[in-house]
Order: sequence, then structure tokens, then C-alpha cells
Amino acid sequence: MDLKGKTALVTGSSRGIGRAIALKFSSLGAGIGVHCVSRIELAQEVCGEINASGGTAFAFQADISESQKVDQMMDAFIEKFEKIDILVNNAGIVSDCPLAGMQDEIWKRVIDVNLTGTFNMCRAAARHMMARKYGRIINLSSFVASKGGRGQSNYASSKAGIEALTRSLAIELGSRGITVNSVCPGAVETDMSREAIERSREKIVSIIPLKRLGKPEEVASLAAFLASDEAAYITGESIGVTGGLGLLSW
Repeated sequence: MDLKGKTALVTGSSRGIGRAIALKFSSLGAGIGVHCVSRIELAQEVCGEINASGGTAFAFQADISESQKVDQMMDAFIEKFEKIDILVNNAGIVSDCPLAGMQDEIWKRVIDVNLTGTFNMCRAAARHMMARKYGRIINLSSFVASKGGRGQSNYASSKAGIEALTRSLAIELGSRGITVNSVCPGAVETDMSREAIERSREKIVSIIPLKRLGKPEEVASLAAFLASDEAAYITGESIGVTGGLGLLSW
């Protein structure tokens, strides 16, 4: 795979899966926009790692749930790189709570960041991609979009919405040379998921056919393939990186 000459904006890439994707894309030759919501120093650390290895990266900070801030960030990205070839919508939050006790704000914030934020980013990037008749949009969904999760009505709904958005945009943007796909991780250990995993690590591993948790780098490899020319005829798909989680019914 080769991403030389391409530019990529990866949301939520100061840590976890997003960081792994940024580093992978850079290793394949892409210029990288490293996005964070609050801790700019972490995004700058990722940029430092990329730049030290001979790549090109700049840090960007924005609350993706606010469309005006997204548009400002996209303008800043275009000013730095002159174009956007690849958008990876990785930024997301979890706020688990049983339905009966879920406050409006807990529901709304997860939907606003995960689903509306992805929409905001897709819209901002598509405007530039359509003009050039080229683009790759990769949205991070989740295993729970199709399987659900206890206390995750907000998170699962947001991720299922992302998959529906992916399919709709694939139809709408395909004639403009833009592919849109979703990557759906299973049990992948990151800063965000570690606490939940630790509560039932043994049980989770026992129902994964490969008998281990996933690594952020394994998700990054699929994202890199979807961003490459090798995946030019793949669009509207939601592809799992789950180790087989969900295949067993007992």
C-alpha cells in the first residue's frame, strides 16, 4: 500500500486507535492532520513523533460537535496541506448508563460527538473532495452498532447511525470519486476502553474465537487499506476488526 502524496485528517488521533491510524498513514507517505478535542499537547507529541521520522504532521484542535469549529479546522487544514484526500472519523466518546437512569445530557452529548460530529466532518471534507472528484472517508463504528451493549443505548445508537450515514454518503458521493466506508472494531484495548475491559477481561476473551483482544495497529491496517488505491472499488461497507467476536452464540 502507498499513500505518498496524499493528505489525511484523522480525528481523535492524539491517542488510541486514532493515533495508530495517524502513525500508519504517515509510514505509508501521507501528510497527517492530528486532531484532538482538548489536550493539544498530546496531539503535538504525535506530530513530533511523525515529524521526527521524516513525515509531515500538524496538530488541530476542535470540538467536532460544533459545525462552525469543524469548518474552521477544515480551512486550517487546507491552508497547511492545500487539499484533503482522506478523512478518518475516529473521535468519539462513551458514557455508559442504564436507560432508566440516563439523563438527557448523557444521551445528547454522545450523539452530538459521535454521530453529529461525524456528519459535520464528512460535510466539511466532502465539499473539498467533490471539487477534486477524489476522496476517501473512513468512519469508525463499533461492534456494538449491530450487537448492542448493556448500558450503551446512546453509544450503540450513535455507531449504528454512523453506519447508516456511511451507506447514504457512499450512494451520494460515489459518482464524485469518493468512497465512504466504516471500520467496526470489537474488543480493542485503548485508554477509553481499558476500564470497561478490565471489569470482565476473562469473560470477553473467552467469547472471542481468536482468544485475545485486538490491537489499535490492527484497526489501523484496515483503515490504511481502505484509504489506498487498492480499495478503490469498495464503498458503503461496514467491516469488522473483531477477532470473530459475535460469531459464537453460546
